Amino acid sequence: MTETRRDTSAVEGAPPTKGQDSGGDGVVRCDACPVICRIRPGRTGACDRYANIDGRLARTDPLTLLQKTEQKPDGQVVRFLKPQGAWDGSLTSDAPVFVTGIGATTTYPDYKPAPFIVAGKWRGVDTVTVVTEGIFSYCSLKVKIDTDRHIGPEQADVLVDGEPIGHVTTAEYGSQMLSLGGVRHLTGGAKKEGVVTCKAMLDLCNKRAVEMQIDGGAKLTVQAGAAPIVDGEQERRMRVGCGSAAIGMFAQQWRGHADEVIVVDDHITGVLSEHQAGAYLDMSPSGIRVRGRKSTPGRYFQTARPGAGWGGTDVTDPLTIIEKIDPKKAWPGLRLFMVSTTGEDALYCVLDEDLTPVPTEMPAPLAQVVDRIAENCEPALCSVLFLGGAGGSLRAGVTENPVRLTRSVRDALTRVTVGGAPAYVWPGGGITVMVDVTQTPDEAFGSVPTPALVAPIEFSMSRADYLALGGHEAAIVALDRIETPDGRRLIDARADLPWPHDPKTAEEAL
Repeated sequence: MTETRRDTSAVEGAPPTKGQDSGGDGVVRCDACPVICRIRPGRTGACDRYANIDGRLARTDPLTLLQKTEQKPDGQVVRFLKPQGAWDGSLTSDAPVFVTGIGATTTYPDYKPAPFIVAGKWRGVDTVTVVTEGIFSYCSLKVKIDTDRHIGPEQADVLVDGEPIGHVTTAEYGSQMLSLGGVRHLTGGAKKEGVVTCKAMLDLCNKRAVEMQIDGGAKLTVQAGAAPIVDGEQERRMRVGCGSAAIGMFAQQWRGHADEVIVVDDHITGVLSEHQAGAYLDMSPSGIRVRGRKSTPGRYFQTARPGAGWGGTDVTDPLTIIEKIDPKKAWPGLRLFMVSTTGEDALYCVLDEDLTPVPTEMPAPLAQVVDRIAENCEPALCSVLFLGGAGGSLRAGVTENPVRLTRSVRDALTRVTVGGAPAYVWPGGGITVMVDVTQTPDEAFGSVPTPALVAPIEFSMSRADYLALGGHEAAIVALDRIETPDGRRLIDARADLPWPHDPKTAEEAL
């Protein structure tokens, strides 16, 4: 396709048929949305998804179709279509092909049927898939960052290019969490804030790296499916568990090699001799008391402040968390082992005659457990989930009675996918969907100048169910009769994900 440039000009008056010449100068008008762009030759409309190519309104991206694949036990992926040489674009009504919303464009605000309402047959059942690209102002990203390092206080702003695009939210087990985007950042603030927010969200959804600064906290590089970078250091491991959990997992392996084990952690620091696991092993009290607020035996909160040191604390010298050593219980020669929850930091000490811990070479059995802690830590990754509300006019592109689509989705008669990837539908009213962006095809998301994100979305159901919910019957087109003058591309569906037409639910697939 020829290079195009954006043209955002519009004219007043009732919109003509999409693509109609507006006056002999080669300009075409697009009525895909209320902007009603006048697009000059060689340029695109405001959304960058329609262009004027030689006086014809054309989509700038080809319609993307998924070809079903199957993964054999040996890992080999087998295509169902098995095209001979290059795919010639031919389809049959029962082809193992799924039409995604990628490249489908939109009819927003859906005052007419969706761009594609596709009839096909799957496992002997007549099916209908409604295919569109939704424009989402009400959308956000939930970002999970696998790290114990303190990235910033809860509710702190997340900044990109100095603009707030979201905030730090509640941490989860072994991970820090961000909530990014949302309508208040996209359209509720200054223009630059909305533009920066939209671009950052688009990059993250399309699996590109984004640098961000936590206000009063760390500098991050976040990319879906990649290890996070915190203050210039790439994370390698999630923690194996909190300090108490680590004791529960490895206590028996420390038996006979240490008289006291302290597992340093930002949440719960564990002390083996006091812990229930120590009681089970008949360990004697060591007399070593750590700082912090004691919860239950051997479990301490607030041993240190959050930070980038041992176990997500601000501690770089673990001996500083020892509040006191009781001479009535401790003894010279006591073997003290301290370790972080990822195994990245460890220290072995022996108490001298003054009951002062003296760092000493670590015995091989303890070093082996340090390695085992590391082995049990999962690789640190960034996870990006797109969350959007499809409960507005988008439903009108599916049916004349929008609430029936909502009910059909709720009753699991209609399955929702995003670029063919399984979507989780939140409980409650509306159709609020969430998808792991790493499961969607590359470059599945787009944007419009609102600013807002554009996401592919598909609603699949049996033909009988589609007609029962009042669907646009006259707009149904058989799979083998789909017209795509602007091209289409066939890509392999991921064999590890459920096929969109299979009865497996999205909740089971996530």
